[in-house]
Amino acid sequence: MLTTKSVKGLQIVPPKETSGAYETAPDMPKMHCVTVIVGKRAAGKSVAAINLIEKMGYDYTIAVSPTMNSNKELMSRLNIEYTFDDPDDLTCIDKIKEIVNEEARDLERYIHEMKEYNKLMKDIKQGHNIGDDLMLKFFNNDFVKPQHRWNGKKPRIAVLFDDMLGSMIYSRPRKINALSTYSRHLGQLSEGGSIGVSLYFLIQSFKMQTGGLNRVIRNQCTQLILFKTKDLGELSDIADSCGGEISKETFIKVYDYAIETGGDHPFLFIDLHKKPNHPSMFRIKFDKFIMVDELIKKEQIK
Repeated sequence: MLTTKSVKGLQIVPPKETSGAYETAPDMPKMHCVTVIVGKRAAGKSVAAINLIEKMGYDYTIAVSPTMNSNKELMSRLNIEYTFDDPDDLTCIDKIKEIVNEEARDLERYIHEMKEYNKLMKDIKQGHNIGDDLMLKFFNNDFVKPQHRWNGKKPRIAVLFDDMLGSMIYSRPRKINALSTYSRHLGQLSEGGSIGVSLYFLIQSFKMQTGGLNRVIRNQCTQLILFKTKDLGELSDIADSCGGEISKETFIKVYDYAIETGGDHPFLFIDLHKKPNHPSMFRIKFDKFIMVDELIKKEQIK
């Protein structure tokens, strides 16, 4: 029989805040995330992605796709501010990083200017001497308060990758791997925390030898959307990615149940980093939790 002996003062103390974390609606997944959406052609991947991004409440989306115009009506539901239509252009990853870093610089500029502005207003009220530099900076016929597009909040940004099969970004994955690894840390702030981005990958196959989504990105996956497939090997691979939460046999039953009862364009939604208040990591689409006995028993034991 195994026993333990505690050591005082060596307990793990987690941070109070998580870098790049944002509050989301109670029934929505955590943000920021790396979401992989797997389905054959015309399965409904884009519709699922757009609905999820809408419901997550991002301020804007960056799209990397050569086929944006073909989905123009659907994509118009999102606030897409930047589009990169050449998936063979490896520099687009650097440009995405720069967009987010610029958001961080602009937020820090605003925070700094607000401190100066508040000091100026306080000095005026108390009759203190005021420096000419601050007067010139904030006075233009009247005192002008610093402006920030997001009113001092960190913007919520999604990046959507679609129709990228065989692209150079996937075939030479060093940059996309790095982005998926540090996505929530992107746009670091000097006072702590970061802007971060959520990544959405729309793919036709969970695994490919070349030109597809590689193991590094798959290992970073926080949510997985799985449409109908007849590939038992693919289902087995995805069951492995669930981290041993349930047996493969139970996973197949959960998947079959979601596909059989999901109506038009059914899919299984798997939240690998679910919130504590969510009763299950599995859903039929987004609106029905699947209650799995094995998971319920594990929670009860804990």
